[in-house]
Amino acid sequence: MTGPPRLLVLRALGLGDLLTAVPALRGLRRAFSSYEIVLAAPPELAAPAALTGAVDRLLPASAPGRAVPSTLRWRGAPPAIAVNLHGSGPPSHRLLAGLAPARILAFAHPAVPEIEGPPWRADEHERDRWCRLLRAYGIPANPSALHLPRPSGPSPAPGAIVVHPGAGSPSRRWPVERYAAVITALRRQGARIAVTAGPGEDALLARVGTAARLPGTDLYADLSFERLSALVADAGAVVSGDTAIAHLAVAHGTPSVTLFGPVSPRLWGPPPLPRHRALWHPGPPGDPHGDRPDPLLLRIGTDEVLAALAELEGLRMLEKGGKR
Repeated sequence: MTGPPRLLVLRALGLGDLLTAVPALRGLRRAFSSYEIVLAAPPELAAPAALTGAVDRLLPASAPGRAVPSTLRWRGAPPAIAVNLHGSGPPSHRLLAGLAPARILAFAHPAVPEIEGPPWRADEHERDRWCRLLRAYGIPANPSALHLPRPSGPSPAPGAIVVHPGAGSPSRRWPVERYAAVITALRRQGARIAVTAGPGEDALLARVGTAARLPGTDLYADLSFERLSALVADAGAVVSGDTAIAHLAVAHGTPSVTLFGPVSPRLWGPPPLPRHRALWHPGPPGDPHGDRPDPLLLRIGTDEVLAALAELEGLRMLEKGGKR
């Protein structure tokens, strides 16, 4: 018994990485509508992958940090097409080549000369990078095709300003006392607050809650993707560092203020839309995986964040007035 041809996409990274690759995944879905599209990614990304409408099945795959998985548990005949959306290679190229696909779509790398893809550019936005890869192979892909539908469940805090102090590394975490100062000022203005934390960030969440004197009901630890997605979709705004929840705000069209430090927003920032504010003080790039807050991140003051939120609120009120 035979089924449809299978297309394997390697993107064994985090939620933010998946969300920036959504335009490329949708380009593949349109170009290969009769194929089964299998995404090799961490198992916890099954729900957001399904929400994209571009993935038929998730193949669990992950490795520590941002490394390439050592193996893929592929079963059955080799993929008809394998697409490397994981990195520049060569380990990710070789992982896919080991499955003997009929065709591999990937960036060129001198260590894998048999793959004649386009050149890799280090100074390129992540959304644009993967769309350019597909276009080089004649597959249209629109970098602005980022939207995710709202999940069906209710938000745990409708209309709240969501504050997310965590990030994958200390270099991208703004200081606790500054988040607390922003939260305190917003509460004085009558705003509802929801502070979120990801896996392993309970202690950070507690520190922010204590510093801002928040009730426990305003703290949300390790929400499921469905609950977090509903919270972000119905939020008044999202304030965070350069991490996954900022990309989720973009996916739901929720106003956002994102704080950048070691990495320029030109590489990972939101699209240039009025509802999104990327705060950054230009300077030499830092280490996005460093063990202390980046100096450029520390240049961002609480007044800047509050001013950006005020601008977003003014825009919201202007749009609301225009709809009357």
